[in-house]
Amino acid sequence: MSDKINLYIKDPVKNQLSMKSVIDKVTSSVPVHLMGEIDSIYVGIFDEFEQMDTNAMFKDGAIYVTSAQESEEDMVDDLVHEIAHSLEVPYGYLIYGDGKVKKEFLTKRRQLYQILDNEGLKPNQKLFLNSEYTKDLDLYLYQDVGYDRLNFICNSYGIFCSAYAATSLREYFANGFEHYFLDAPKYLSEISPQLYKKIEELHDYE
Repeated sequence: MSDKINLYIKDPVKNQLSMKSVIDKVTSSVPVHLMGEIDSIYVGIFDEFEQMDTNAMFKDGAIYVTSAQESEEDMVDDLVHEIAHSLEVPYGYLIYGDGKVKKEFLTKRRQLYQILDNEGLKPNQKLFLNSEYTKDLDLYLYQDVGYDRLNFICNSYGIFCSAYAATSLREYFANGFEHYFLDAPKYLSEISPQLYKKIEELHDYE
């Protein structure tokens, strides 16, 4: 990934995935100056994943990612997502300081609330007006709505690039970062222009 980033394989990678292919994809997609907060990558099964119901996390300068991946693309997505989270402290003011990304996110949340309310899914409006992550909203979206249905709504109405982007402002940023660098920058620019502009600034900032 970088001469300054150490890769540690704690547990065997499943489905015969090629870590070299994964790393090559990440390094060819994300500019090196945006990986400066990462010292190490650990691949394996970690207790925190089950506790937090996640596949990856960024902590203390390291990315931890599960070795139980369905495909190389899934692991690439996870790594790029966590690279995004690594930038939120050093570049937090650039990303969130003027409030434009937060305003755009909450506008989308209100739109999603109205759609779900119209469909009779009884959303709690208060939860949709909180830009921070809450377990209650996460459970509602996952259990009551369902991610398949939520993805369909997000795509049909052009609200979010994927269902996970709706869970919090931080995930909105990280999900947009994924789509910008991996597969859909044009689509991101169309549905999330403020977020797109911030990621463009990060891309050009050296």
